[in-house]
Amino acid sequence: MALIRKRRLTEQQQRRIQKQHQTRQEELDTSSDLEGLVVQHYGRQLEVQALSTPDEHPIKPEVLAGEPDPFWKPIELGSVWRCHTRTNLEALVTGDRVKWQADPNTGLGIITAIHPRQSLLTRPDRYHKVKPVAANVSLIVIVFASFPEVAPSLIDRYIVACADAEIPALLVLNKADLIKENDPILNLMKEYQALGYEVMQTQSDGDLTELANRLAGETVAFVGQSGVGKSSLINAMVPDAAQKTNIISENSALGQHTTTSTRLIAFGEGAALIDSPGIREFGLWHLNPDKVQRGFPEIENLLGHCQFRNCTHKHEKQCALRQAAANGEILQRRLDSYLRLGDEIAEAQQKN
Repeated sequence: MALIRKRRLTEQQQRRIQKQHQTRQEELDTSSDLEGLVVQHYGRQLEVQALSTPDEHPIKPEVLAGEPDPFWKPIELGSVWRCHTRTNLEALVTGDRVKWQADPNTGLGIITAIHPRQSLLTRPDRYHKVKPVAANVSLIVIVFASFPEVAPSLIDRYIVACADAEIPALLVLNKADLIKENDPILNLMKEYQALGYEVMQTQSDGDLTELANRLAGETVAFVGQSGVGKSSLINAMVPDAAQKTNIISENSALGQHTTTSTRLIAFGEGAALIDSPGIREFGLWHLNPDKVQRGFPEIENLLGHCQFRNCTHKHEKQCALRQAAANGEILQRRLDSYLRLGDEIAEAQQKN
């Protein structure tokens, strides 16, 4: 089979294509653009909630006597529309603020532009590509529980992702009423609290007033292992959400994936909750070491104090990190987690 080489464009050709693209965009009629919010993603289509209405509403066609009423969807504030996007736009995600146009005759819309994002939460997918998860998030709630068994390394990964996106994190220990006395998970929670992270406990079918008050006015993304109760918490705070829930698998002791697409749910005035598909593993191979360090502030403060500049922090005697762990100044498990992430990143870079 002959090898087909991809033809490279000259700079002049690239400028001409860019100019043609810009001209097409300028020719688009944006006079009927509306403000909208992406509330759910379905592959190539998205659901957009109307945040504004047109100055002049389209007039519903008149129907002659004896003829059936044609389909007609009025453009109302808060109404949700299934939309396509212009081909020139970057990939959109739940939480994006957009410009869009509505067609009442079909009940469909088209997204024409995207507003600048205040934040973007991403994660790599199974194909080793960075996938955006949610936009304009102001708080990330990391939910964990004693069952399914908590993985501290996974919590560390979420914290690194939060630090990379520059989004504050709230750690919520759910199903606290099912925890036995002296359960190690309680010490785990205290460890994160001692590191300066905000923590909170919730109970099964318990009062969520404290959590709801904390989330007021925020755009919140819920993350965590499947089965820890993310959707149940959302259903309890927003009964109309009707998020699907499921029981823990008896065979694997892992949660069953019930949320299949990232969805934004209105929560009080000016707040929203975003439920993302459960993530059992959260790869961070796309980050560089400097970004990983942000998720380990207690370790970051010690970097550069080792005897050797190229210290691996694994076997050197004059290693500031190993010495700090031996002295109880930092947690050994956090150091192990930090080094494990570094190894994963180095291995991924070698493969690429």
